[in-house]
Amino acid sequence: MTSKFLRFSLAAAVLFAISALAQTGSATTPAGTGALPAAPSASAPADAQPPAITGTKVGAINIEGAIFGSNEGRRDIEGLQKKFEPKNAELKSANDELEGLKKQLSTQQDKLNEDALANLKKQIEGKQKTFDRSMQDAQEEFGNGQQEIASRILQKMAPMIVKYAADNGYGMIIDTSKQWPQSPVLLAGQSVDITKAVVDIYNAQSGVPAPASTGAAKPAAPKPVGTTPAKPATTAPPKN
Repeated sequence: MTSKFLRFSLAAAVLFAISALAQTGSATTPAGTGALPAAPSASAPADAQPPAITGTKVGAINIEGAIFGSNEGRRDIEGLQKKFEPKNAELKSANDELEGLKKQLSTQQDKLNEDALANLKKQIEGKQKTFDRSMQDAQEEFGNGQQEIASRILQKMAPMIVKYAADNGYGMIIDTSKQWPQSPVLLAGQSVDITKAVVDIYNAQSGVPAPASTGAAKPAAPKPVGTTPAKPATTAPPKN
């Protein structure tokens, strides 16, 4: 659930961020309306405008993979996972206790008297409800933290995608974070994939060093139930 929600939110954020950047240059305020001009960004000149997208090439990028494959994304998601280690341990302990009671019920229900059996079932039911509620709360909290990281990085990465597209003759960039049939993209080969190029540019400009751990971070909901984000990869139709 967390991964699907993240992908939906990222898709909406990408559409908004990149579309806004691509259209900013053509938007003007009619004279005499009394509207105040927007304050310029502290990181860009007051007259800076996004580059025009006039190319004809088609490129592909795994937005989710680019965000969490960047040094900043890996660093921040690892920090979030570390923050949730105590909660993971707490959930694992509660789950182990619950499984122990279920095993006890399975092996001893024929030997327990009516009152003891009813008490054990009531105990299991209560602990199951508490565990499910705690798990859902933890997953939602983790998902919110994951979404905050993704949104923050995307705000800085989106202009780079637009500039890269303009500088390299791309007229269209498709997102391959999801595979077909969840995505309308049937096939995208490595020759059109710009994920690594964008990540390299982002890493260079962010100045964030690569985390000590190897490989891309894997955002996961608190254990024992987890999710794994999409990695930078091409999409392909299913085999017959």
